[in-house]
Amino acid sequence: MKINALIVSFVTLLSTPTVFTCPAHGASKEVTSDEYVRFSTHDEIVEGAKKEGRLKMLSGLEQRTFAVLVDAFRRKYPFVASIDTSELDGVTAFQRFILEMKAGQAGDWDVAHIPMDVAENFPPFLKMYDLLGMAKLGVLKIDPRMIDPLKRNMISVTSNLSPILYNKNLISEEKVPGNWEDFLKPEFKGRKFLMNLRSQHLAALVPAWGLQRTIEFARKLAAQQPSWGSGGTRLATAVATGEHPFLCCVNYSSAERNVRKDRTGRLNYKIVEPVPTRVVEHARAIFKTAEHPYTGLLWLEFLASPEGQDIIDKNEPFRGSVYSPGSKQAQVTRGKDLSVVGWNDFTKFQSYTEKIFEAWGFPKADRKKR
Repeated sequence: MKINALIVSFVTLLSTPTVFTCPAHGASKEVTSDEYVRFSTHDEIVEGAKKEGRLKMLSGLEQRTFAVLVDAFRRKYPFVASIDTSELDGVTAFQRFILEMKAGQAGDWDVAHIPMDVAENFPPFLKMYDLLGMAKLGVLKIDPRMIDPLKRNMISVTSNLSPILYNKNLISEEKVPGNWEDFLKPEFKGRKFLMNLRSQHLAALVPAWGLQRTIEFARKLAAQQPSWGSGGTRLATAVATGEHPFLCCVNYSSAERNVRKDRTGRLNYKIVEPVPTRVVEHARAIFKTAEHPYTGLLWLEFLASPEGQDIIDKNEPFRGSVYSPGSKQAQVTRGKDLSVVGWNDFTKFQSYTEKIFEAWGFPKADRKKR
């Protein structure tokens, strides 16, 4: 009995969070046995943020959206006197930032913006805040489904779908593919539709179909000899002007925006099941070197809040999380079969896109050894 009691005491000691004082602000926080940090109350985070009074973050949202979000955040937390933002746009900019980050020269940013295709580079540089634990305990008012269940310290507040955009004057809704296999019909062979060169849309079918089936479908799709193009706006214009009857595929936010702007009424979109759904389109987290981590936590909570989600949905537009009940994406996917690119796919998604692009048969640039 004494030995058993000793074992129980030892196991309890290992699993019990350690409480210590944060040197920067004097707030108490818990460090779990696996080195994750979580705060006991929301008030502690607010008090820490009051002592910081500033926030520096990288943005992945449009500037007009960000401006509205920042104004609303300041009204909620008027003690945040200064908010600095910088937008990284494009693969080249992120590759440069990653090199600087690894060299310790990425600046003193608080909040990271992490695109899916470079996500594997960021974890060593992020604070081990237990966002998931704090969300489940109500310390942070965030839907736990928005948070990485494994790493626990990253959150995604936007989503995107991949519908078909079509011209009603050139093809009726009944003839627009109603499922993915319809694209392989003989009548759609030989430049009969427009295909987006961005393989992320087909890659989003991997969670539902598996990688091999998706790659095989990609090969068959390429064998249909579609017209290829890139750039959401350019492709949507080609469909609207009648150059092509329909497009596979486009971001849902782009489809909605183009349909609403189309004064001719020719444009429409169709959502095909399983719906390619990138629940984790980008991630956000607190940098390990953050000087204003408490304010950063409040910002992440605000982005996930009903108010923040409403601002994103109206101004981005239509990019609110599918886990936000009031978002447009949540409404159009309700009751549908989804292929959800979630956190399990976050660091693997780039390999999905590369293999699908290879299956299409496009040549790769030769990299000579030096």
